[in-house]
Amino acid sequence: MRRAADESAFRFAGLRNAYSKEESVSQTDPQPKDLHYYEPANGHGLKHDPFNAIIAPRPIGWISSRDTKGNVNLAPYSFFNGFNYHPPIIGFSSTSWKDSVENIQQTGEFVWNLATMDLAQQMNATAAHVARDVSEFNIAGLTATPGKLVNVPRVAESPVSFECKLSQIVQLQGADGTKVQAWLTLGEVVAVHIDKAFIKDGVYQTALARPIVRAGRRGDYFEIRPEAMFEMTRPD
Repeated sequence: MRRAADESAFRFAGLRNAYSKEESVSQTDPQPKDLHYYEPANGHGLKHDPFNAIIAPRPIGWISSRDTKGNVNLAPYSFFNGFNYHPPIIGFSSTSWKDSVENIQQTGEFVWNLATMDLAQQMNATAAHVARDVSEFNIAGLTATPGKLVNVPRVAESPVSFECKLSQIVQLQGADGTKVQAWLTLGEVVAVHIDKAFIKDGVYQTALARPIVRAGRRGDYFEIRPEAMFEMTRPD
């Protein structure tokens, strides 16, 4: 029994030493970097805030909506993404209470439209600040096609559109609980429109549509191209 206990203790000590050695290695930077460090509350110390250039590329939330008076709005948002599979939920954040958020709160509906390289200039034109009764569809020369399940038009020229029903509008807050002037609008996707030209063998070809994504600063974008894609399967 004594010998078995000694062997067990020896094995435990070996594991502990191995773990300690591995831990010490993981805590050592093999190539120390010259880091720019800052705390956002005290400023970033650079020519331009790097936050949205680091969180990039980001898909564009090209959102169409309608108010209760029938005025149609179309605007791009750089904070946008998908948040759930079943049911499919997407969302965008507005850094102030803008027409899109007001319209969606009123009607409970909106449409997301895919922004592509072919539509880049039109998408950018819809970012203009105009009166509520002015349609960005008209400004950009785009076709407003009625939705199937929502009373909001989609961009006919866009290869993909999601019709959505409002799930939540959440005012964001800091870690200390202080409310900020930003609202996250979440919606369930209830209908999907896809140009069949971008479906091959039953699979939607993401890069074939050449979507554009935000890259930071005031006007930086990336174009997604087929040659830039690669596949990497998960270990599980």
